[in-house]
Amino acid sequence: MKIPFTKMHGLGNDFILINCIDQDFGITPPQSPPYQGGEIRGGGPALSDLAKRLCDRRFGIGADQILLLEKSGAADFRMRIFNADGSEVEMCGNGIRCLAKYVWDRNLSPKDILDIETLTGIIRPEKAGDMVKVDMGEPVFDPEKIPVHLPHPSSFILHPLGGLIDYPLQIEDKEFRITCVSMGNPHAVIFVDNVAEFPVTYYGPMIERHQMFPKRTNVEFIEVIDPSAVKMRVWERGSGETMACGTGASAAAVAAHLKGLAGRNVVVHLLGGDLMLDWAGDNRVYMSGPAVEVFEGVFRS
Repeated sequence: MKIPFTKMHGLGNDFILINCIDQDFGITPPQSPPYQGGEIRGGGPALSDLAKRLCDRRFGIGADQILLLEKSGAADFRMRIFNADGSEVEMCGNGIRCLAKYVWDRNLSPKDILDIETLTGIIRPEKAGDMVKVDMGEPVFDPEKIPVHLPHPSSFILHPLGGLIDYPLQIEDKEFRITCVSMGNPHAVIFVDNVAEFPVTYYGPMIERHQMFPKRTNVEFIEVIDPSAVKMRVWERGSGETMACGTGASAAAVAAHLKGLAGRNVVVHLLGGDLMLDWAGDNRVYMSGPAVEVFEGVFRS
């Protein structure tokens, strides 16, 4: 079986995009049922194995995730996302910008604003000059909906919407203060003094898999520069440290504002470049950033 693919990236967060609109290549059911309740649906051994094989940087193509572009009965298109470890996830901000660019570059839709079905709902990327702007939706603060399982009732539920802010989490000999947000997928945001020197790859996997996160979590380590800018490194659930994370940058911007450390408009400096975030008056988070096509190829399965 030959599977055509397109390698793309958003600020170095890289993807293997497979167009399954006209041919499913035996990797995705052509009439799969709609996603229900935001639950992560297992892709089955074939999809999980394919993601691990393709994303391997030594024996495969190399990527953080694979993206499947599919038909949708509820939107213009549907996007499915599989991490390098084979797990299927709800949403990816950098990935949806790349998917939108792929659609526009190949004239698959005349619309400047697309409706893309994801596990977290309909996400709307739009053309913004050389960039892609994405309506990332409203942040979720309720621990049960993120989800976060607290070991006991906590006085650290501070935000009026139920947000978990500065909750103490002990990892080995270090106590972290985490602020938890969902942007369609779970995030634990941690503020540090010097993010460049912080041991992200040591603490990241332990926090990702901590028992208080039943679906695991993405972990953002944030250094505030000033009220309009932060630096961020991210440990992505299922992929490890990546050069950028769109949902993570959105969660970081929201957390920084909740803690009074930044305004509603903030530039997030990542290892791969910058994302512009706006937590607007309608309570929705808007993210703007680039999307780049690297090359096309054919994978022989």
